[in-house]
Amino acid sequence: MGFADLFGLGAFLFFLALGFGIGTWRERSHLASLTRRESKSTDIGVANLRAVTQPETVEHAELVMGQAVIANDYFKTVAASLRNIVGGEMKSLETLMTRARREATLRMLESARALGATEVWNVRYDTSNITSGNSKNPAASVEVLASGTAIRRKSTH
Repeated sequence: MGFADLFGLGAFLFFLALGFGIGTWRERSHLASLTRRESKSTDIGVANLRAVTQPETVEHAELVMGQAVIANDYFKTVAASLRNIVGGEMKSLETLMTRARREATLRMLESARALGATEVWNVRYDTSNITSGNSKNPAASVEVLASGTAIRRKSTH
């Protein structure tokens, strides 16, 4: 193994570690942002029930949606591919799905808030796997669509 081979290996390992570090930092930053935003979203009730309680008090109902596409970093994609060979739980992809679901939910709630809604009923989630279509660069990314019916109740006074 010559100097050029060692240099190439060292450069590869350096950029792999750099990608892992930046990816981890961005993931933690996003998770912290989600937690902050969720703590500010407690003013809107969320239910997965189809039927609204006391429908006679509903002033306005409208479909709201929130969509998020979240991608994993290359290091975690490689780690998930290795886990796929030996089997077991894929924590990195689980985190990816959780982040996308939480982000889509928050975007749906922001849409409901813009309508003056205080509740969102019949909340549903749809997911899709998005790949680059290139087998040499299997990007792990996921799209989550959160949808529900935003409800604004009639004033009681």
